[in-house]
Amino acid sequence: MSVRRVIAVFGLLALLLAGCDGPATPGGAGATTAAAPALRPAWQPLTLPAPPGPAGRALLRDAAACAGRWFLVGGLADSAGGTRPAAWTSMDGTTWTVLPVRPESFYGKQNVFLSAACRDGRVAVIGAKVGGAHGYPRVSTWRQVADGALVEVQAPFETYGGPTAVNVSRLTAGAPGWLIVGNRSAGAASWVASPAAAEFTLIEGAPELASDRVGVTWAFDAVATSSGWLAVGGLLPAGRIDRDPAVWSSPDGRSWRRTVLPGGSEYEELQRVVLVGGVPVAVGLRGATFGAWRQEGAGWVAAGTFGRRSGAGVPVVVALVSSGDRLFAAVADGSRHSVWVSTDRGESWREVAMPADVPAGVDRDVALVAVGDRCWLAADDGTRAGLWSATGIGV
Repeated sequence: MSVRRVIAVFGLLALLLAGCDGPATPGGAGATTAAAPALRPAWQPLTLPAPPGPAGRALLRDAAACAGRWFLVGGLADSAGGTRPAAWTSMDGTTWTVLPVRPESFYGKQNVFLSAACRDGRVAVIGAKVGGAHGYPRVSTWRQVADGALVEVQAPFETYGGPTAVNVSRLTAGAPGWLIVGNRSAGAASWVASPAAAEFTLIEGAPELASDRVGVTWAFDAVATSSGWLAVGGLLPAGRIDRDPAVWSSPDGRSWRRTVLPGGSEYEELQRVVLVGGVPVAVGLRGATFGAWRQEGAGWVAAGTFGRRSGAGVPVVVALVSSGDRLFAAVADGSRHSVWVSTDRGESWREVAMPADVPAGVDRDVALVAVGDRCWLAADDGTRAGLWSATGIGV
């Protein structure tokens, strides 16, 4: 079973439950953004050099930028279905070079990089490869060393796998260091690392982060804040069949405080989070649509909705990035991928025409990164992948 199929199995519950919901309530926080012609930026294709070694099809999965450096990660797939990790970097977002990759383990040599984050101009990555007797994802983390290469970080199998493993979701970075969020059989979990990203420590069963009598927790993403970390996800209350959106705050990634946002009869969860002008904004599922939530003061408010579930696939937010007052979201609605932009912290949204069509499905991805007035989009439709950039979207 592929890494993304493992995640999709859990997301299928969201699809089935959301299918029981009626349409979003017109007006107010549940209102879907009124249809408007899609923005059509002048996307410019960018060239990615081929990594050394045997030829293969590029797999593009995630992107990040910080301190004047851009990073794009994924892998290469050969004609026999084999994979190996691959990554690229740029000093200007236009000219790209290949990052050296130094795997250490049997599965590390077959990893596909899935999630990237950077701080102080250096990147760290989560990679995985399905394997072993039970077909579980074999997860590795990677850090960038002084010569620029990505090296695999050795860790005991139980750090990311073992009998209580469920999934490893997203990596994020900030002043406190590095943080991974994901889920174990006890509920939401975190992994924390030093500024060198040399070793991650699993925080499993932490009070308020993990499941308890109140409900079952699930974490999707996190972001660094001025006071530590903020994680987002959902909570399935005891005796209910639909999730409510939930956020967790922590000064150190080890101890957590849970806040469950007001939920309704719809299935709701937060899947991605970023800061927009220092304000946390999250995007996730709200019934049959995608919705935004925004922190205001000590609480959270529901902002606008956009898009609508389509087709038989699992709806999911695949990317969320910000630059200045602009917020970009890439989503898969069950049928296709689409990109949306908001200039008012998630209150209203407008679709952005993509440079290539990407159907929804396993191993089909869209990644985004934004710096200044420029946005980069990596698209992989399962047969070919490309990278584009455009300026002035939503300005």
